[in-house]
Amino acid sequence: DDFTLQVAAGENVALVGPSGAGKTTVFQLLLRFYDPQHGTIRLGDAPLAALAVDDLRRQIALVPQDPVIFGGSARDNIRYGNLDADDDAVKRACIAAEAWEFIQALPEGLDSELGEHGARLSGGQQQRVAVARAIINQPHLLLADEPTGSLDHASGARIMDLMFELNQELGTTLVLVTHDIALSQRCDQRLLIEAGQSQLIG
Repeated sequence: DDFTLQVAAGENVALVGPSGAGKTTVFQLLLRFYDPQHGTIRLGDAPLAALAVDDLRRQIALVPQDPVIFGGSARDNIRYGNLDADDDAVKRACIAAEAWEFIQALPEGLDSELGEHGARLSGGQQQRVAVARAIINQPHLLLADEPTGSLDHASGARIMDLMFELNQELGTTLVLVTHDIALSQRCDQRLLIEAGQSQLIG
């Protein structure tokens, strides 16, 4: 309700607030699962409604709290982020996400089956696969929805370090949903959302 936010290219922004306040709704609007009843969302100078949905979503990547790992190979799981990616691009994404070492240690490397729901991987490894999948297309906008919520502190801290580093190296704009106050304080902007209302808090 009366939601206004301007984010410069390459910034990182934290959306904070209680569960059910509307943080994930912002992501759903950005991905055009539905459009706002009033007002306009723009990516650069282009209103989202003027972009083909496929073109829009190619510019956006999502790292969710519970990544979806398919029962296929490591390669196929990562290439899901860009089906045209070759093995060199897969390797670069794995290295950037610090996933290359553990994937190479699997019995068949990139060809190794990860098992249903990533059963062969730890939680931190699953999240690194999700990060590699997200960045393989070098998106303009990276959405991270509580990406460390199911991880231990050390694994979660490293995942966020990775995403902030990628934000700097690739110039990707990062929008982060988090309940972690310390994590939100690392962002350029913090937006508190409560009951659909929002205010900048730093």
